[in-house]
Amino acid sequence: MMCDQPDSPVGERFSAAVHGTARGWRLLIDKQLKHLGIGQAGWMTIAMVAKSTEPMSQRALADLVGVEGPSMVSMLDRLEREGLVTRAPCASDRRVKLVHLTDAGTTLYQQVKEQANTVRTSLLGDIAPAQLKAATELLELLRTRIEEQL
Repeated sequence: MMCDQPDSPVGERFSAAVHGTARGWRLLIDKQLKHLGIGQAGWMTIAMVAKSTEPMSQRALADLVGVEGPSMVSMLDRLEREGLVTRAPCASDRRVKLVHLTDAGTTLYQQVKEQANTVRTSLLGDIAPAQLKAATELLELLRTRIEEQL
């Protein structure tokens, strides 16, 4: 049976569940990373740079992390002062700054990844693979629909 009306009780519950779960997930990982001395925006920025197959622009990072450009510049200034990232002009457009992880940034990312994996395992470890796959596919479909409308 399909949820024909987005304002149905189940549709409203779903919206609240997605929002609350995403927020709670980030807060839990953030709590686990406090001992590393880096906040949510910092570890998310480092993770996005580390996961990228090529250097990312400051603008692309801001979009992925979900912050405004000036906020990302401030974040990168701090991460650069801490020796975790470097910025270099793009060869094809010198106005664009590309962000790279330093060795220290890569080490920190490995610690972030290890903690995130621990959280993921504790939350998802006992969920049936078919149920997890179905939920993942639904969320990926919704993300695609959202991106198409942005």
